[in-house]
Amino acid sequence: MPTVPPTRPSRSGPHGAAGWTRRGVVGLSALPLLDLLRFPVALAAEDPADDAVTGHGIAMHGTPALAADFAHLPYVDPSAPKGGRIAYGFVGTFESLNPFIVRGNAPRGIADAIIGNNVFETLLVRSAAEPFTLYGLIAAAVETADDRSWIAFRAHPEARFSDGSPLTIDDVIFSVELLGTKGRPIYRDRFRRIVATERLGSDGVRFRFEGGADRELAMLIGLMPVLSKAKVDPETFDQSSLTPLLGSGPYTIAEVRPGQRLGLARNPDYWAKDLPIKRGFDNFDEIRIEYFRDGNSLFEAFKKGDVDVHFETDAGRWAEGYDFPAARAGAVVRDSFVSGIPKGMNAFVFNTRRKPFDDPRVREAFTYLFDFEWVNRNLYFGAYTRTSSFFEASGLSAVGQPATDAERALLAPFGDAVLPEVMDGSYRPPGSDGSGRDRANLRKALDLLQSAGFRLAGRSLLGPDGQPFSFEFLVNAREQERLAIAFRPMLQRLGIDMQVRSVDSTQYWDRQKQYDFDMLQMLWTASLSPGREQLNRWSSEAADVDGTFNFAGVKNPAVDAMIDALLAATSREDFEAAVRALDRVLISGRYVIPLFHLAEDRIAHWVRVTGPPPQQPSGFQTPTWWFDPDAPKP
Repeated sequence: MPTVPPTRPSRSGPHGAAGWTRRGVVGLSALPLLDLLRFPVALAAEDPADDAVTGHGIAMHGTPALAADFAHLPYVDPSAPKGGRIAYGFVGTFESLNPFIVRGNAPRGIADAIIGNNVFETLLVRSAAEPFTLYGLIAAAVETADDRSWIAFRAHPEARFSDGSPLTIDDVIFSVELLGTKGRPIYRDRFRRIVATERLGSDGVRFRFEGGADRELAMLIGLMPVLSKAKVDPETFDQSSLTPLLGSGPYTIAEVRPGQRLGLARNPDYWAKDLPIKRGFDNFDEIRIEYFRDGNSLFEAFKKGDVDVHFETDAGRWAEGYDFPAARAGAVVRDSFVSGIPKGMNAFVFNTRRKPFDDPRVREAFTYLFDFEWVNRNLYFGAYTRTSSFFEASGLSAVGQPATDAERALLAPFGDAVLPEVMDGSYRPPGSDGSGRDRANLRKALDLLQSAGFRLAGRSLLGPDGQPFSFEFLVNAREQERLAIAFRPMLQRLGIDMQVRSVDSTQYWDRQKQYDFDMLQMLWTASLSPGREQLNRWSSEAADVDGTFNFAGVKNPAVDAMIDALLAATSREDFEAAVRALDRVLISGRYVIPLFHLAEDRIAHWVRVTGPPPQQPSGFQTPTWWFDPDAPKP
């Protein structure tokens, strides 16, 4: 891919089309004094080490699969037609348009890994065809040291915000400072590790990192959203607001109905529309995101055609819910695909910050009380498969295979952090006879609870303090409530009182972010390229920071060490060993009750929206879809 359009003179440096010259750095007088005081920016005085790698993209291990002159990503149709509209639907609400801060709940679709970074863009973008590769977007070129101790970017000369104003390296540096101080914890954690920021001429910047091996950090800096320094007020940035922020993406915000609808309009002057990295994307003139109170309301809107795409997760509905006129007429179709992406962990989560779930014996007892076989048969037509691993159905899973020598070496300093059955690969979540009252499992659970100081007194289970065992299960969706209610009688048989507490979406997300719950249901999605997000989910540091995804409150030095190992891995083999070792420690900690997953991805859609066939490993990619005006109508 040419990083500079052929109609403009190239500003290439000694590295060729993807490099740039470092000699003509700007003087201090060109930098605003406020920036120098708040976020010092050094000037590059010399070239970096000779082992630096410059190019159009970056891979975690090895090199990008596509050459610099690639025409388009392999899973798109570069001739996809433009026009029409697509409407997505989600359960919940929103009261903010800023997805980068802790306060407020922002809608989907603004900066979204599933339905597109439609309003805000990043320096680099993922390729769904390569698990751990990024290609340049706002960054026309990327350069990094072999040890990933620094990364440098050159801004694309054509980059523009949606109002037509130039997007420059000043905006990049501003975004790092702003998100590093007022952004979500995931941004603050990344950017606090930058120890020096160096200007490279008028259009380049290099970020140097603190000591310690973390090969992914350089890539994650490339996934930083870039905000406008001229249009964002740092003083109010972290306040929830329905005032749109200026982005550089292919769409602008055209309609806002707080809590109900977000409308996006395609920008005809989008700066990157002709770049190879964007060919085949952003095909709809309009994107609409609708919000609904519950899953049934959402599905009814889909049946009427108010929503075009339904990401189906309800096995019962998939089996029996699609006998409606539009489906019978062929205007709605169901597609399924077995992708290579790990299924992740759908689970009941214990808040280990609170008693008695701080006791692993109590947590293990609960795994015997959840009767998956009964739930699967009576609630879900037997359609689900039990989840065992945090990286289910992939080569990253530790389940079903004994630990390798490399894994054992990583785990050796942590003694009994991994259960023997997890280490030898024989572990599975407890099975049952499917009756909902398996006596053998009840006995195992009671034995564990008694070892933790609990005792039966009539129909109540009393804790070590003599008080009845009672806790709250927090839900905000009907399907969560249905499953929790099915779990409740399984607990009652041992005298455990579980109160199911249903709250609105705003209260639910606020309580979740502050870890104000005893138990809830959570899905941690997974990929073939786990990295620093694992810190946000499982690290000891994240357990004490509001707004992270460490809902379980995990504080385990073995977990911390395995995350460090996967971040430091220089080969795919070492990386996979570290991920499987992490899986073994998380499983052994009994932080969740694993639930279930579908073996295939399922999506239903009106045929007026369609796209390229799904491919391994990523499956469906709706940002590559388009509108078909000639599609059958009901």
